[in-house]
Amino acid sequence: MTFRTESTLAGYARAAVEMKTRMHEYCASTAGGEYIRAFVATRFAGLPPADNDDETHPDRKLVDVLQRASGAVWAQGEAYVLAPAMTAIVAAAAEALDLAGDLLTADAAPTDGSVLFLPEPIYHRTLSGQVSGVAAITWATIAAPIGRSWLICGWADRDDPEDPHAARIQRYARQDPTLLSRLGPYVMTNLDVLPIAAPVPAVQQPDIDEPDRDWETAPDGRYVIADATARTRPCAAIAYAFWRIQAQPIAVAAPAPLDRPARRRAARASIVHDTRVVMLRRTSTPTEPDDGHPKWHYRVRFVVRGHWRRLIDKQGQAYRIWINAHIKGPDNAPLLHGEKVAVLAR
Repeated sequence: MTFRTESTLAGYARAAVEMKTRMHEYCASTAGGEYIRAFVATRFAGLPPADNDDETHPDRKLVDVLQRASGAVWAQGEAYVLAPAMTAIVAAAAEALDLAGDLLTADAAPTDGSVLFLPEPIYHRTLSGQVSGVAAITWATIAAPIGRSWLICGWADRDDPEDPHAARIQRYARQDPTLLSRLGPYVMTNLDVLPIAAPVPAVQQPDIDEPDRDWETAPDGRYVIADATARTRPCAAIAYAFWRIQAQPIAVAAPAPLDRPARRRAARASIVHDTRVVMLRRTSTPTEPDDGHPKWHYRVRFVVRGHWRRLIDKQGQAYRIWINAHIKGPDNAPLLHGEKVAVLAR
């Protein structure tokens, strides 16, 4: 079960529970710890060990923090699924984002720790020219040397047939047949930290000779964020852009219904199964019914207060979604200003 084969709210919820369960088990396993140690060793190769660190394991503290935070967020964090129609919006906002010097408050994120699934990945090109898909992002608050911060990790879909990173994994697997059994459905490819209540540091771009770059091509029609032009670290930028956009009137975070077998599996594995699908809010409705008779339509715009909407899923189970306050009516129609009056009566 993958997000590539799902297109309904219930399907997204089932896939989210499946992926969270498998990733929690993987992060808690010996293989998951080995992968994180190898990832940290490769990512921070050449850096001097920190004070009081064992020279043989200079990054053991970071490995421990990563393993604990990743396991906790995959198990206990709420899940968000970014609808494909929202991918380009979030990607464009992330690419244009410049957080250098900004002070971010703790309530900038909707939760302290969550998982964001991207059924349509955003691709990331490193300074060396390699491309990998960002199919999931996790964030968690940690106590870092720079103060309380968000630990933001980017994850690639191991089996995505269009992802160059997945293709590299398959090539390695042909040389080592045991490789795939030591990997989870998602593999960590990026690590960023955003400070809370402290200035966000500017991105320092190292100099890399152009002839040394072996440029990989991303799948056609997909959005690519490049380190060479990014003003904020790509995964941190994607996460922050999502935080801000999901809270805007253009988006709606609809709770996804989950069938009973998936709920039972989540309960057995102690997995939080709450899933919200973030979609574009509808801005227009049809004015003509199926029988061809004209329907009434609005001639003015007006403010609609936030309210609950009751719906029925395909299994006949009732659920409801919260509709944020918004302006309804044709775009060019005059705005009808109302007044709220408080009456004090005896």
